[in-house]
Amino acid sequence: MLCLSPAGLLWVRCCDLPVADAGGLAGCSQELVSRLLHLHFKDDKTKVSGDALQLMAELLKIFVVEAAVRGVRQAQAEDTLRVDVDQLEKVLPQLLLDF
Repeated sequence: MLCLSPAGLLWVRCCDLPVADAGGLAGCSQELVSRLLHLHFKDDKTKVSGDALQLMAELLKIFVVEAAVRGVRQAQAEDTLRVDVDQLEKVLPQLLLDF
């Protein structure tokens, strides 16, 4: 869940993801990124280098932060203090095109 505090700080709360505040998002673990990638590989023997994992972790971090920021902007445009799935659904099409 994303919430906007009265001071304008972004708060992100998720079960399995690192916590973020106005300072940024903690990096995703390479193990998590590796698992996510291997879910979509057709061959179970496919290997991913450490550099590729670092790159994917950074890309995932940027994507999540950008989604959060756009969700907050959408919530502000709608005069709500909470970012819900509705706001994220509204910004997702353009976000996917930008990435």
